[in-house]
Amino acid sequence: MMSIRPYAEQDLADIVAVFTDSVHQIASRSYTPEQLAAWAPLSPDLEQWRARLSGVETLVAESRGVLAGFISFTSNGHIEFLFTAPTFARRGVASLLYEAAVQRLASGGVKTLTTDASLEALPFFESRGFSVTEAQTVERNGVQFRRFAMTGPS
Repeated sequence: MMSIRPYAEQDLADIVAVFTDSVHQIASRSYTPEQLAAWAPLSPDLEQWRARLSGVETLVAESRGVLAGFISFTSNGHIEFLFTAPTFARRGVASLLYEAAVQRLASGGVKTLTTDASLEALPFFESRGFSVTEAQTVERNGVQFRRFAMTGPS
């Protein structure tokens, strides 16, 4: 049984662990070890994460008390984060989180969503009607990455 609820401060360490594990295990199909280490350092800065999450709304998916994934988004419809714990990958967690975020944003009048999708996330967003508006090369900690600015329906 999966439940979706708002992020709480006590979720911080679990969210950072899900992000780090997801990047290093799932995104390893598309990115080099150097890119993974720059994107998701194995010793994350929790204060930096606390600051990042303070500017967005975050929903978490939980199964039997275990954090299965999370989505973070701005009030104007930009999806900042959508990550699933590797043990819950391909089990509908991202879809549940996405639908919950869409409902919240639509109730606030948001009609268009945007995101910056990784190579791994690109097919997920395309399957929900998003299209690439720009292929980008960005830099994190001195390492370059490919990602895609995307726009989609809410």
